[in-house]
Amino acid sequence: MIELYFWPTPNGLKISVFLEEAGLEYRVVPINIQKGAQFSPEFLQIAPNNRIPAIIDHTPCGGGEPLTVFESGAILMYLAEKTGRYLPKDSRLRVQAIEWLMWQMGGLGPMLGQNHHFNRYAPEEVPYAIRRYTNETLRLYAVLDRRLQGREFIAEEYSIADMAAHPWVSRYEWHKTDIDRFPQVKRWYEGILLRPAVRIAHQQAVQMETGTIDSDDSRQVLFGQTDATLKEAYGEALGPD
Repeated sequence: MIELYFWPTPNGLKISVFLEEAGLEYRVVPINIQKGAQFSPEFLQIAPNNRIPAIIDHTPCGGGEPLTVFESGAILMYLAEKTGRYLPKDSRLRVQAIEWLMWQMGGLGPMLGQNHHFNRYAPEEVPYAIRRYTNETLRLYAVLDRRLQGREFIAEEYSIADMAAHPWVSRYEWHKTDIDRFPQVKRWYEGILLRPAVRIAHQQAVQMETGTIDSDDSRQVLFGQTDATLKEAYGEALGPD
């Protein structure tokens, strides 16, 4: 059985989609990131970067003690290796899937995340930041659109690359992107939404939605962390300012 430490974000959805697709037994452990649950000592033992998702696999391959994994890309690769699914066996296709997983982890997710921040959450409008991340969002959509020309999935067959990118594209309205400008992305996006496991994972996330981040406390928890935040969470003495 796998414990999934989860909150309804694109990165969290990646893992619940995989678990549903693979039919693995799992239990969701909610981590309310708006209330600071990600800084609890218990969670930091599993996820030292104080970010969801994370998992505990109580039946790891080879047996032994439960295994913890943090970072969504690492979790996807671990689960793919564990199950032998959603990571192509062919070496060339396997490399492609890993390349595009890294593209999502290093580009699509961080850039769209910054887009969301400056378009939705920043306490004041910052025109340069909005232009910067809007333009980069459009560039990344264009990269994906070109990749999907003549392909049903990112790496020829449905894989962890699709599971990683799709939840971020599902928030195209958040990052104010006209998905009709990218017909291949739209076709791919709508096709994956029809998968039963994806629908279940999204429904699960919707049931946990907590509304907008509209309090100073929530903003401070999500966007105001410093080194002092972690030292306090670990019970360490703070150094001089």
